[in-house]
Amino acid sequence: MSTSKEVISLIEQFENIFDAYQQSLKKNSDEIIQNLSSIWKNMKSEQDEIVKLEERIRTQNSELTELRTKSAELDKKIEDLKSNKEELNSKIIELTSTLERNTTELKKPEFELETILSNLSSTNEKIQEKEGEKTVLDQKKLSNEQKEVDLKNSFSEEKMEVLENQLKEIRIKNFFSSFLIEHSDAEVPEVEILATIMNRAGQANLEDLKKSLGIPPIMAVRTIKQLAVKGIINLNENTNEITMN
Repeated sequence: MSTSKEVISLIEQFENIFDAYQQSLKKNSDEIIQNLSSIWKNMKSEQDEIVKLEERIRTQNSELTELRTKSAELDKKIEDLKSNKEELNSKIIELTSTLERNTTELKKPEFELETILSNLSSTNEKIQEKEGEKTVLDQKKLSNEQKEVDLKNSFSEEKMEVLENQLKEIRIKNFFSSFLIEHSDAEVPEVEILATIMNRAGQANLEDLKKSLGIPPIMAVRTIKQLAVKGIINLNENTNEITMN
């Protein structure tokens, strides 16, 4: 009997242990399932993130490739621009040198222009000065002409008679010359010379006389000297003054 009770007791203990085990197993299984579910969710989330990351990586790789292409293009453009810059710098240096030369060349006519303008201003001043002097001279000339007119008008008949008498006396004193003038051929040089001297109140200058005669200067000088030798006129060879005898 004792043995049966012991067996039953053992069976009950076993059942109790088994129940406890099942409960523990069930509990652990729920926890494991819960953990597995949680892990799966985490894995799914991580997988989605991985997919997103891979997509982002592909996008970035594509963008990187595009950027590299653009970078290469920009590098080429930069090199072209640098080359163009060097050409422009070279042209700038050349043009600067040309500009300096042209500036130097332009300064020459500018200086010449300033000199010409200065001379022009000076010339204008001189012209104005001379025009002023001419105006004064013209006024003096008009005044003298008026005085001459007044003097001519002031001559009375008595003065004219005095002059006529003086002319007659000159003709009497120079009868021989007057005779030549009145009776000689007009083409004779002596006559033309004597007539010219007499028209100048009996005196003249050799140089002025040569210019006013209608005969060659050499012939005029020779004829005047012949007249002086004959005593018809006086010739001062130092002053070239000629007077009638």
